[in-house]
Amino acid sequence: MMRTPDTINFSGKRALVRVDFNVPLDKSFSITDDSRIRAALPTIKKILAGGGSVVLMSHLGRPLKKLKEDGSLDVQKFTLMHTVARTSELLGVPVQFVDDCIGEKAFHASSVLKAGEVLLLENLRFYKEEEKGDSAFAEKLAQHGHTYVNDAFGTAHRAHASTAIIAQFFPNDKCFGYLMAAELENAKKVMDNAVRPFTAVMGGAKVSDKILIIENLIGRADNIIIGGGMAYTFFKAMGGNIGNSLVEADKLDLALSLIEKAKAGNCRLLLPVDSVVGDKFEKDAATEIADNMSISDAWMGLDIGPKAQEEFCRVIRDSKTILWNGPMGVFEMEKFANGTRAVAQAIADATASGAYSLIGGGDSAAAVNQFGFAEKVSYVSTGGGALLEYFEGKELPGVAAILR
Repeated sequence: MMRTPDTINFSGKRALVRVDFNVPLDKSFSITDDSRIRAALPTIKKILAGGGSVVLMSHLGRPLKKLKEDGSLDVQKFTLMHTVARTSELLGVPVQFVDDCIGEKAFHASSVLKAGEVLLLENLRFYKEEEKGDSAFAEKLAQHGHTYVNDAFGTAHRAHASTAIIAQFFPNDKCFGYLMAAELENAKKVMDNAVRPFTAVMGGAKVSDKILIIENLIGRADNIIIGGGMAYTFFKAMGGNIGNSLVEADKLDLALSLIEKAKAGNCRLLLPVDSVVGDKFEKDAATEIADNMSISDAWMGLDIGPKAQEEFCRVIRDSKTILWNGPMGVFEMEKFANGTRAVAQAIADATASGAYSLIGGGDSAAAVNQFGFAEKVSYVSTGGGALLEYFEGKELPGVAAILR
């Protein structure tokens, strides 16, 4: 049985919860998408309802890679203080904040917490030891709680101090949060128990980003649909003229080998037959429809075309399990959003007809949210990179640490 908050008695205990509050902020430091905070609420509420107190820890951005000109930390830009008001509002409980995650002030703040209270520690990545997976740093963080709960699926693929190393200091008092458990259950459902036909929709810019996942899905999926910028590497490899479209010239042999592996594995690899092409990478570009084997020299493919849309959507609607990772085009520009929107609609239609659909974080999650389909699919993952690595067949350090 998977260890979740249901397996621990939190009464009188302080739970140290690793959350993913790495939320997008605008120029005035207001949160533009609070879905990651919302995703953590069930776990926090369960601990409080069980008579415990909660110490939250998270990272926000990459502060050590974006230092000020004088080499100092840009605390104002990367402080988790920006998330306190919204978290308090969503939780219905005032969230306390301390401007450090280790050190006397931080330890005092957590030691005086009473049952029902919540404390948020400052950005873990203000310390280089966090990303280095430093054991001494993890041991200090561990002093904040009696139990450890990892609910940060978005960082589960990183062997960081707060996600993987820290668990060893809680040999018998650790579990996944509800979000983490749900992410793993949904990923497992697709990878190990898919109802056929199973269709994987792969998009995005580079085939190199998706090589391992495509290879791992051949033999599992009935159909693998390829869209987005990476499709043009396949067409170039097949001898097509792709104009100014995105291409990974050093991956042509790889593209051909994936086509052969799919054939050998009895898996249909579907490439978009046509594209909406533009004369420049701009929202006001002139557009036309082109066959993907013969795109004129001055043009570039920026979305799948109408024939590709029709074929892809037909296959998706006939599927019983669907995994989607990566957009079909530059969906941020309205002229090149139709392909991604059509695929999202087809996935929603299939789901309404009883199919199971998993949307794989990152741009795919942004797309279903943008087009209003988030409630019309089975599950939207919060972890792009972590989910990808899971589907590549890799062990996720943040998961393995709880299972040990």
